[in-house]
Amino acid sequence: MSVTVKKQKWTYGDYLQIDDNNRYEIYKGELIMVPAPSSWHQRYSRNIEFLMWSYVKEKGLGEVLYAPLDVIFTEDNVYQPDIVFVSKENMHIIKDRGVFGAPDLIVEIISPGTAIYDVVDKREIYEGYGVKELWFVNPDEKAVEVLVLKDGVYKRHSFARKKGEVCSQIIEGFKADLKDVFCIDK
Repeated sequence: MSVTVKKQKWTYGDYLQIDDNNRYEIYKGELIMVPAPSSWHQRYSRNIEFLMWSYVKEKGLGEVLYAPLDVIFTEDNVYQPDIVFVSKENMHIIKDRGVFGAPDLIVEIISPGTAIYDVVDKREIYEGYGVKELWFVNPDEKAVEVLVLKDGVYKRHSFARKKGEVCSQIIEGFKADLKDVFCIDK
């Protein structure tokens, strides 16, 4: 479950002053404390990141990074997506403290306590700031949905549940088989 921390309006500057070991995001000026992910969440994140990074590295397409990593859209919209892909053409947005601008692709692994925040609120932000592709990974359903931005709105590009594979539009030729994502027996 995410928890909102009270203050009038938080900015990235305020965020940098926080001196504790908690994870936070700033959603429209609200500081949101994000719980640490579960072990299954981390396994699925690792699997996708490994598959994606192996492909991107082999093809020389850009960079794949994973949480905790700040993605700073504006002073009052700062997030820590599970996985981000930044194409070679957009590498200039990767700075020492995080990604400053819209990554080409974001992967969010849905946790029961933050499902509405991930699927509704973050989707709206990512869509509004022009993230070209968004993956929702649903561990409970063993499903992955890939959305692509068309005319400023996300549309489903690929979907699989329990078996099969999903494909990326942004990372041309990249596919992820659900058996590899969720460690499903063949």
